[in-house]
Amino acid sequence: MTNVTTEHSPTLKLKLETREARIGIVGMGYVGLPLALLFSSEGFRVTGFDIAADKVATLNAGKSYIVRILPEAIEAARKAGFSATSDYAGIAEMDAIIICVPTPLDEHHEPDLSFVTGTVKALSPNIHEGQLIVLESTTYPGTTEEVVVPLLESGNRHGLRVARGGETSGVHVAFSPEREDPGNDSVDRRDIPKVVGGCSSAAAELAAAMYGSIFHRVVPVSSPAAAEMTKLLENIYRCVNIALVNELKQLCIRMGIDIHEVIDAAKTKPFGFQAFYPGPGLGGHCIPIDPFYLSWKAREFDFRTRFIELAGEVNTAMPYFVLEQMAAALNEHGKNFKGSKVLILGVAYKRDIDDLRESPALTIIELLRKKGANVAYNDPFFAKVGHGRKYDLNMTRAPLDDLGQYDAVVIVTDHSSYDYARIVREAQLVIDTRNATRGIESAKIIHC
Repeated sequence: MTNVTTEHSPTLKLKLETREARIGIVGMGYVGLPLALLFSSEGFRVTGFDIAADKVATLNAGKSYIVRILPEAIEAARKAGFSATSDYAGIAEMDAIIICVPTPLDEHHEPDLSFVTGTVKALSPNIHEGQLIVLESTTYPGTTEEVVVPLLESGNRHGLRVARGGETSGVHVAFSPEREDPGNDSVDRRDIPKVVGGCSSAAAELAAAMYGSIFHRVVPVSSPAAAEMTKLLENIYRCVNIALVNELKQLCIRMGIDIHEVIDAAKTKPFGFQAFYPGPGLGGHCIPIDPFYLSWKAREFDFRTRFIELAGEVNTAMPYFVLEQMAAALNEHGKNFKGSKVLILGVAYKRDIDDLRESPALTIIELLRKKGANVAYNDPFFAKVGHGRKYDLNMTRAPLDDLGQYDAVVIVTDHSSYDYARIVREAQLVIDTRNATRGIESAKIIHC
């Protein structure tokens, strides 16, 4: 564990060292719940706060609503003192609070900080002197100091100030970006370094002490803005490189070259190259969103992030490219979209997870419906797909027992549970956006 020597707030420092500090985590989703379990496993008494009553009830019953988190882990945490609540009055009992709420885009592709601001307004009346408050939600540089801090100072009941610079008294505020990668079990969560940036040196040191108790390495940076920009750089790096291979995929299709063969050959180079893979578009809570957060903030400084915006445009256009390829393939079979039966395989945004956020499958389904297609879907993680912030589908999962009835089967998410050889054998036409059928020889397969 990381050792941090802190001269500030010795009481909180001692509580963190002895595991007596009460940790409150706001937002029991894909980021907050795993974090709560990690703190609990290290002997901290943790309280999870969430406005969703069903989540609170599920957790307090020792059950899980996230596939990769087993009920046994929830029950073990409960025995160690973990509980969940929707009552923000409990914030007053916490020594440290970590905010893990969504930061999506609005309908104009601009930052939607309503979850952050709503959360801060709800907890600010209950904060107290010496408390540590850390924002983990991905956002643009400046959010912590320009949005969170003023709300905390204006909303508390006791006229408390947030400590800045070298100040040692007040409320301690920091930013530490989440680094979750759902479905990736190759790196233990404790081994993922934790970046922290505080509004004061005291806040930075206390945040490092807290995270150092559960992560093997803490990486301090000079400010919350630097930590916020770190998260954006990490995800924009992926966004730009995925856009690159998505564009190259389109060129390779025209040239009759297998882009996956090219990538496999290129990644044999032992330096200067990291493999990224094309797909039907980006999904998840960060990579499709972060470029727009930075582009929006950059306009405040009369700066246009042209390279980043272009990458976002390329990735956003991929579902439309998939439809173009489908139209051409159906045309070869004497059919068009109107009246065609189409099965979408996989609606999660990536393989083997139960997360729909920003999934390109949702866009593809909506586009097909607008074209007059009769669309069904199958996904082992979703029996139903109803209404979300950006979709209103109201669909029920179709079985895989009669694939021949569909004019086209579209592989959008390559879940490992699918029998791709059987799918190709039984389907009339397979549109493969993930290279899931590689190695299967059939004229039915269209790679796009």
